[in-house]
This record gives sequence, structure tokens and C-alpha cells, in this order.
Amino acid sequence: MGSKRQKNQTQQTQLLLAFAGEAGSESPSARDEGTVLSAANLSTERPTGSDRLMECICDASNLNQAIAKVIANGGAPGVDGMRVTQLEKYFERHRDRIVGGLLAGTYRPQPVKRVEIPKPDGGVRKLGIPTVVDRVIQQAILQVLSPLWDATFSEHSFGFRPGRSAHQAIAQVQQYLEEGYTWVVDLDLEKFFDRVNHDVLMSRVARRVEDKRLLKLIRAFLNSGVMIEGLTEATPEGTPQGGPLSPLLSNLLLDELDRELESRGLRFARYADDCNVYVKSQRAGQRVLQSVTHWLATQLRLTVNQTKSAVDRPGKRKFLGFTFASSKKRSIAPSSRAKFKQRIRQLTKRNRGSSLERVVSELRSYLLGWRGYFGFCQTPSVLRDFDSWIHRRLRCYAWKQWRTGPRRFAELRRLGIGKDLAAQTAGSRKGYWHLSRSPALGISLTRAYFEALGLPMLSPTT
Repeated sequence: MGSKRQKNQTQQTQLLLAFAGEAGSESPSARDEGTVLSAANLSTERPTGSDRLMECICDASNLNQAIAKVIANGGAPGVDGMRVTQLEKYFERHRDRIVGGLLAGTYRPQPVKRVEIPKPDGGVRKLGIPTVVDRVIQQAILQVLSPLWDATFSEHSFGFRPGRSAHQAIAQVQQYLEEGYTWVVDLDLEKFFDRVNHDVLMSRVARRVEDKRLLKLIRAFLNSGVMIEGLTEATPEGTPQGGPLSPLLSNLLLDELDRELESRGLRFARYADDCNVYVKSQRAGQRVLQSVTHWLATQLRLTVNQTKSAVDRPGKRKFLGFTFASSKKRSIAPSSRAKFKQRIRQLTKRNRGSSLERVVSELRSYLLGWRGYFGFCQTPSVLRDFDSWIHRRLRCYAWKQWRTGPRRFAELRRLGIGKDLAAQTAGSRKGYWHLSRSPALGISLTRAYFEALGLPMLSPTT
């Protein structure tokens, strides 16, 4: 009798996992912009059709996948000091106890570790780093809930969703501009991840989840507290950035904002808590800003930062690191350019004492990631200018490394510079930046030279 019940439970788990996998490949049918997807509306009001989601989460294959994902992501240890490299052996010894606690509804997460990351524009971003075991459990929950929920989210939401990206959000904005929606309502939610109301969020989760154990566990993660300098502080609000589950929960809550904007027929794009609405006049934008601010405060208990929010032309605001010129082409925002140059200056400081090859290696890691994102711009001249500027920085660095006149003369000769020009340049009293444009260094330390060292180019041609 017991084996039969166990077999039925296993079959139910397999069916739920299969349903979750199928849901992940579905997407709501596209409709005219500004309308509400009726199928999505229905599913947001209906709980997931099972009170046994925890069995799916604790399924061995799901947990193993979560462990592998957390290990691949790496990251710092939480308050217990355990590293991701210790996860597999830990679960070998304690899996039954962990799974038993989850199924019984008695599992209690540990507090998150507070980490503060400086923001480019001042201030700090507060992260909450869960223990690696809690990260595995959050990842296991995410793997079950995300396929079930994601297909019901708005087509205008692009952040932290499979198959969606910031580049798609930028392309959507350009389409609005082409259609004549040339005023932007730039909404900034004040400390969104720190200010999420737990009761409001959990009421939205409960609309989709019947399993009381899972509801209790998600609430426990929200209320687990944060450890600061050895002392645990309560977390009566907020969903801390740093855990795998936080982006899904934030998308769930802000999906209500998406539906509200859609019901009003507005053009918008949202990436996590970064939301821009596009209208045809400044007056319309002011009305939208005022009414949406009131709606967020009354319905979701969220505050719009009036200092950082504004109604303006898209060329004077930034969205996901980009801005839009009068030609509607996407360009790298001035603040993003400034941040880029600041980082390059740090990597190419002439008093670092590292070899040129080491500096280029560090530049390579940063530039490849930066190019993968900002290479999406439509202003290649900016990329060419950055390439030229980086080359000048590296020439300055090499000239500093060579230090003495005889060494500089020898290096220039080794690189094929004629004797007279090498001697003239090596004996020059001009500064580093001036000499970085000298004929000798321009001929010897070329684009091809830096490419041979492994330096990626931001633009196809200089």
C-alpha cells in the first residue's frame, strides 16, 4: 500500500515537472501594443493547479540541476562561510535532512550577508548574499516556478526572463520613437528591492501557489534577516538582491504595473525596476507620471523617486546605459561613457608596475564584456574614438615602462624604427601623452601590435 502511494506521488511529480517544462516553451500570443493579454490575465488570478509543488522542487533531478547552477555561478559564501566548492559533498551527507525539512514545511533559511557595492553615480547598492545551501533551494524553486509564471508575464517586460534581453528592450524603445512617441516618462522606483512590501508581494504569490509549504518557505526567505558585522537585523520589507529567487519575485510584483500600463494603452518597456513610458507630448507625460505615481503608492505601496524621475526627450535621459539621438539612433549614454573611461584609466595607470602583457590581459576581460553589450550602439565613431584613446593610453604605459633613454631607443629599434627617429624620440623631453601621438610610437605600437598581444578592438576599423 505504501509503495503504491509512493508511486502515485512520483507520477504526480513527473507530471508537474513535465508541465513546467512545457510552459517554459510557451509564450503569450502577440496582440496590438497597449492591450491586455486575456490568457495571461486569467492565469495571474489562478493558482498553480497543485498543492504539491514542493515535491517538484525536492525532486532529485531538479535539486541536482540547482546545485550545478549555483556551482557554475560561483559567488561569495554567505554567513556560514561555506563555499560553492563544498556543495556537492555537503548535499551527499545532508540531502535527506534538507529535503525532509522542505517537505515537512520546517526548513528555516539563514540570514543573508550584507554586501554594499558602490554605485557609479554615488551611493551604494545593498546586496544580500544567502548561504550557498539557501541559494540551491532558491534556485530549485526558481526552476519550477519560472516556467509556470514567465509565460504569463507582459510582453513589455524584458529583465531577468529567459529569451529576453536589454537589447530587445532598447529595440522596442526605438520602435516607439519611430512611431512618433518622442517624449519619455522615466520612472525611478525609490530603493525598489529594499522597499517591497512583504504582505503585498505574498498576496500576489498566493494567487498563483496553492502549496502552503512553499508559501511559508518563500515568506521565510523574505523574513530571514540580514547579518551586519555579526549582528542579525530583521527585514520587515524588501526582497534582497543577491538571491536567485529575487528577480522572479520582483517581476511578479511589477507585472501588475505592466498590466495597468497596458490597460491604459500606453507604450512602455520595463527591465526589472527600470521602466520607461513613451508618449507624444510633454503634457501627456506629466499626466502619466502623476497618475502612475499615485497608482504605485496605493496599489503596490511603492514610491516613485521624484528627484530622479522626469518627463523629457529621450536624448536627455538614459535607459539601460543607452540614449537616443535626434536621428533616433541608439547611442552610449554619457554616464556610461564616463564609467567606461574611468575603468580604463584604472587598468592603464602608468604607476601600476605590471607588464604591458598583464595590463592587456586585464583589459581584454573587461573589453570583451563591454563590447558584447555596448557594441549594440549605432554610433561606430564613438567605438573608433575609444579604440584610439586606449591605444594612446597603452603607448603611454609602454613608454613609462621603458623608463630610460637607452632602453627606449633600444625598444624602438627592436620594433623597426629607424636610428635617427628612434634617437630623436628617445631623447625627447615631451610628456607621455604628447609622445603617445609621435610618429615613432604610432608606427611601432600599432593596432596590429596590440591585437597580437590579445587586445580586442571595439570597432571593426580605426
